[in-house]
This record gives sequence, structure tokens and C-alpha cells, in this order.
Amino acid sequence: MSARSKARKRALDVLYESEVRGLAVGGTLAERLEDNDPPVAEFTVSLVEGVSTHITAIDDLLSTHSVGWTLDRMPAVDRNILRIGVYELLYDEQVPDVVAVSEAVAMARDLSTDESPAFVNGLLARLLQLKPTLGV
Repeated sequence: MSARSKARKRALDVLYESEVRGLAVGGTLAERLEDNDPPVAEFTVSLVEGVSTHITAIDDLLSTHSVGWTLDRMPAVDRNILRIGVYELLYDEQVPDVVAVSEAVAMARDLSTDESPAFVNGLLARLLQLKPTLGV
């Protein structure tokens, strides 16, 4: 697993933990940085802070373009994988679009349900298709 893939997984851990604990998006980041065990990569911090900064727009996009699923109905793991994917796809110019989608699908395959990779791929592919019209 590449260093960036590990950093994405760690960002997912932070986002998921924050949600489960009822904290703000990324609310456990400061604790993880203080503990630093395992160490928190700069890319992890960038992802968590980026998702946190753009959470309203990201969640609006997910809600609008997710066919048959409300944001609250999505498994928490999938919801946070999608948040990272959307952030990378729309707001992080250093990550190629295909990598953002591929990495999100890989996390869903490794960490979620059997149906999750197809769901994550479909939703991110739709957003990638709409990207030029989203004004982001």
C-alpha cells in the first residue's frame, strides 16, 4: 500500500471516529496528532481539513446525486469514503481524477460491504461527469 493510500485510510479513520463520537467532521484530528501513534501524515491532515472545510458542499453534492440513498442511510464508512473522494475529485488539484475515484473504490472494496465499491464508483463517476458544470 502506498504512503498516500495509507494516509487516505488514516483520514477515513479520523472522519469515521469523529462521526461515531458525535463530534464535528474531523473533530478527532487534534487528538490523533497529539497521540501521533501511529503517526499522522501531512496528507492525512490535508484530507481531513479539506473535507471539514468543504463538508456542506460535499454533503449537498452527495445528497443531490445519490440515487435511492439519503446521506443518513449510507453506511458511515461509505459516507466518509465518498467525502474523501469528492474532496479529492473537486478540490485537490494535485490528485488526478482517476486516482481519486480509484482510491475511493479500493477503500470501499477493502473496508465496506460487497455492494459499496459499485455504489462509490457510480456516484463518483457521476460527479466526475458533472465536474465541469459544478462550478467548483
